[in-house]
Amino acid sequence: MASIDIRRPHGRSLKAAKTAVDKAAKAIGSEFGIACAWNGDDLEINRSGVHGKIAVNKHEVHVTAELGFLMGAMKPVIQREIERHLDEQFGAE
Repeated sequence: MASIDIRRPHGRSLKAAKTAVDKAAKAIGSEFGIACAWNGDDLEINRSGVHGKIAVNKHEVHVTAELGFLMGAMKPVIQREIERHLDEQFGAE
């Protein structure tokens, strides 16, 4: 299994950070057919071959995901898109 582990510091309020994560996750979800649902301060992400979460706290956004065999082959593309969307939402904070 391939893993994704991305951390982004931020200087926003928790609410603003969660809003930015929600926007990024919706864009990523529409590209890769991934469903998302909030569970407290964690945005859980799921689809066949993908399971993970985006944890948000007052200082950092932490993306973790396990990719199954077929999705693992797409890891570089998926990771690049996650990073791109996080950069769009959080910029160089």
